[in-house]
Amino acid sequence: MKKTLLFLFIIGVFTLINSCSSEDITRETVIIEDELDPNDPDPGDPDPDDPGDTDPDPEEIDGFMACEDGFAGIYPCWDYDLITHIPLSVFGASKANDCWGWTDPQTGKEYAIIGFNNGTGFVDITDPENIVYVAKWPITTSTSDWRDVKVYNNFAFQVSESPGYGMRVFNLAKLRDVVETPAFLTTDYFYSDFDSAHNIAINEDTGYAYVVGSGTYSGGPHFINIQSPLNPIQEGGFNGGGYSHDAQVVTYNGPDSDYTGREIYIGSNVSGVVIVDVTDKSNPQTISSLTYPNVGYCHQGWLTEDHRYFLAGDEFDELDYGVNTRTLIMDLEDLDNPFLMSEYNGPTISIDHNGYTKGNRFYLASYTAGLRIIDISSIETGGLEEIGYFDTYPLDNAPEFNGAWSVYPYFDSGKIVISDINNGLFIVQKKP
Repeated sequence: MKKTLLFLFIIGVFTLINSCSSEDITRETVIIEDELDPNDPDPGDPDPDDPGDTDPDPEEIDGFMACEDGFAGIYPCWDYDLITHIPLSVFGASKANDCWGWTDPQTGKEYAIIGFNNGTGFVDITDPENIVYVAKWPITTSTSDWRDVKVYNNFAFQVSESPGYGMRVFNLAKLRDVVETPAFLTTDYFYSDFDSAHNIAINEDTGYAYVVGSGTYSGGPHFINIQSPLNPIQEGGFNGGGYSHDAQVVTYNGPDSDYTGREIYIGSNVSGVVIVDVTDKSNPQTISSLTYPNVGYCHQGWLTEDHRYFLAGDEFDELDYGVNTRTLIMDLEDLDNPFLMSEYNGPTISIDHNGYTKGNRFYLASYTAGLRIIDISSIETGGLEEIGYFDTYPLDNAPEFNGAWSVYPYFDSGKIVISDINNGLFIVQKKP
């Protein structure tokens, strides 16, 4: 009996040593050691029972993976390389949501900003060979799967559907002073003129934030002067178009000369798009509205850079009508009389979520199909064409609410941020 036990012990030790010494030579990884006490929740987080609030083990970050033969590691791709992938567990979170970006005007460093169910992460992505998780901005309310952030004048402005969240303001310049990473940083201003909200849009030309989906103004835009970021001032709102789920606000410079220089609000308002002149905050005026066939849930959209076309996404049409990923191309040459010019259907049945234009490209977060890159250079003839993708959710392309939530394509370096609900932060870039 003793000999048998000794033999089993030796075999077990040998197996353990062998497994610990094996290496995966097909993937470049960086190991992040968690410096926090694994028994403590994230600072400022009142919900220690949430499974995403602690990070007791070292985690792997995927380094560079070239897109070759249709894959970057396990991720289907076309013409876009993986710079890095940071899983949710590194951030001490269990779900991701919105993302944005910031370039420090003093240092030139590029930072990815990604929202989680329990806070917000800031990642220095300047050097592809030295990606740094710099800091987390933890929540001080209950967790929420919905969080949205935009940037103005080196401050981040964030809303959430968490009760009592209001609008939180964070001074991004604090990231310069972080020595030991990841640091845990606090809110610089709490705006409490509404309880919670779904989304926020900012017109950086004028210094106004437009909070939508709050309990004020029937869910329409709540106007906030943020020209002094740490002293935001409410300046009214607009309820004439009903609930806005998302919005873009621009200082108009498009083909309709009647509105040149005016501040124009374009709301994705569930049943269609509403266009409002919000130049005079005390007297906003509806310009027009537009609906379209097979409406499911008009979710989000973005103007082309010439302000001629609006590319809108409907979050429910793939499920409700069985269509492939659909983008609605709206012609806004005459803001008083917009019309649906054409529709573009992608190659998969995945649900589109957030999309943004840059030059002649449309960068679309398409949930289970990941990031899709669409050439819009021939948009006037309706000739949209997919020219690349990076699928952050390789399991399937089903019409489900998993995968890529949002993208940020505006860094001068060409890096693109993708926030994946299930898999965390991805940074990708077009192949050289």
